[in-house]
Amino acid sequence: MHSVSSESYFLEEVDSHIQANLGDSVVQEALKNGVDLREYSTQVEDQLKAEENLSIQDYIQQSQNIASLHNQIVSCDEILERCQNMLLSFQTDLGSISSEIMALQQQSVQMNLKLQNRQAVRGELSQFVGDMVIPEQMITVILDSPVTDQLFLDQLVALEQKITFLKEQSFRGESNHGKINTMLKFSFYFKFLMANDREIAAEVRDDYCDTMSKVLFSYFKSYSGRLAKLQFDEIATREDLVGAIVETSQRGVAGFFGKTTMKAKASVFSIGERGQVIDEALEAPIIVPHHVQQKAESKFSYEVLFRSEQFCFLENACREYVFITQFFMVEGNELNDLFHLILGKTESLLKKAVDLSVQESYDAISLFLCLHLLFAFRKHCQMRKIATLDKYWDNLQSTLWHRFRHVMQLNIQSIRDCDPLKLKTVDQRPHLICRRYAELSAGFMSIQESDPNENISRLLSDLQQEVEYFILKMTSVFDGRKNQLLFLINNYDMILSVLAERVRNDCQESDSFKDLLATRTSEFVELILESNFGELLRFIKRVEPVIQQDDDDDDAIVTREGAKVASILKDFNVRWKKALDGINSEILGSFPNFKNGTSILQQTLTQFVQYYHRFYKIMSHPQFSSHPERSQLINVHQLMVEVKKFKSNF
Repeated sequence: MHSVSSESYFLEEVDSHIQANLGDSVVQEALKNGVDLREYSTQVEDQLKAEENLSIQDYIQQSQNIASLHNQIVSCDEILERCQNMLLSFQTDLGSISSEIMALQQQSVQMNLKLQNRQAVRGELSQFVGDMVIPEQMITVILDSPVTDQLFLDQLVALEQKITFLKEQSFRGESNHGKINTMLKFSFYFKFLMANDREIAAEVRDDYCDTMSKVLFSYFKSYSGRLAKLQFDEIATREDLVGAIVETSQRGVAGFFGKTTMKAKASVFSIGERGQVIDEALEAPIIVPHHVQQKAESKFSYEVLFRSEQFCFLENACREYVFITQFFMVEGNELNDLFHLILGKTESLLKKAVDLSVQESYDAISLFLCLHLLFAFRKHCQMRKIATLDKYWDNLQSTLWHRFRHVMQLNIQSIRDCDPLKLKTVDQRPHLICRRYAELSAGFMSIQESDPNENISRLLSDLQQEVEYFILKMTSVFDGRKNQLLFLINNYDMILSVLAERVRNDCQESDSFKDLLATRTSEFVELILESNFGELLRFIKRVEPVIQQDDDDDDAIVTREGAKVASILKDFNVRWKKALDGINSEILGSFPNFKNGTSILQQTLTQFVQYYHRFYKIMSHPQFSSHPERSQLINVHQLMVEVKKFKSNF
């Protein structure tokens, strides 16, 4: 049974082979002409043998040439091998030379860094020693020259500068702290007086308080005055508000041709490196005016001077607090009274100096940083368990907060009062006022993340609402909805980009602008597609709901719309590739932020593909499947291939 089945299978295989060969054109031609296949097969075999013999004879005749060619190939191969070995050797030599060059370069960088450090230290030490040392020539002139001599006067002025410098240094570092520790060694003397004669002890204490009060007041009066001279000459004014407009409405020819411009000071609105004052520079050494003047260094913003002055006062106040607590053995209300007796005048002096500096300030960032400096100094006192300065910090905080709130309200009002019709040079790019707001808000929020304040957050929220309204108000100057959407998208995107650079985590402001950007982007995408494929989109929106309802009463609507398919398909097939090129050029040319432009382009193309899928689905519906124009539909795969050509690699 098994052999029968095998034979049957073999016959079937032979039959299939014969049928396959019968389909050959040569075999069919032979059968048609009545040629005997066996004779024809023998004839073909003879021809093949003849051709084979000819090929062998030709090969034998060309054997010398073939052997020569083989030898040449072997020779060339040897030459190439030698070249390869030479190149590999050369590559190895280059690698070793490159390693040596890199090692020498690293040594050079290290030596250069050491040289720079030594030169910097040498410069600092030379300046420091020169400010303290009294040269022999100065001593000789002061001792030997007549007092009426100009040289004597010059040397005396120089000596006064050195004495002033030494006094300033006496309040820095551990030197003053060392003097306090030295005096504390004699605290037993005061304890002895308290035990044996309280009147003399009270007199000693009063004399100390009076003397230290005068010394500290004199020092801080001089220090505060000299610090004030180191502030930037150009400070923020009322013209440096977020929405401030500087109008050149002068009379005469200049006024006639004058333009409405905006005054931009990046340092007023951008926090930049100014935030370091409440971070790594919080407990940095105080500024020594004499050093700065000698080095001719650049001047400082107010918050830097404020930090130096208040930090210096904080350190001296803390040391004084510790000293009077241990030396005079006081505590509670008596300690507070004694402390304010020594530092009360100095506190009033510094409070008045802050009032004068702040009352004309329009620099919101500076005021904001000063407030956070106060928060840091207050924490510093709490860590040391020194509560006697709380009232002083409260007074300064009240002054700074009221001014900061006033300046922020002025900024909000300046945006509210800004008239779009006065801005003559407005286009779809991000607006200067929006840039100012983004920088200012990002600077505040970058600090608010680590130390949030509810009052400041409320002001920022009011500022954000006013900016959002201003952006909408600005769209009134543009003709056409597309230009309005371009302006909205560019400004929302710019604000989000600035916030992303400054703020580590998502915040409420960022989420709000993301929602606005997404809404306007979707509207812009629909507008772009409508302007290029309007008939197709309107057909889909009219027919799709009718088909989904599957109602027989709507057959008339489907029939009426079906009559338009031919013109829609014809127009689409002719224009769609060119339209995609136009969309690509228009979108990428409309957005300054290339990343945002490519994102909107991809969103537009995705929406376009989705619309075409919906159209393709409509044409597959029984109502349209037999439509004569259905054969003109472009394959979805072909459309996707064209769309992917615009995929960005950004």
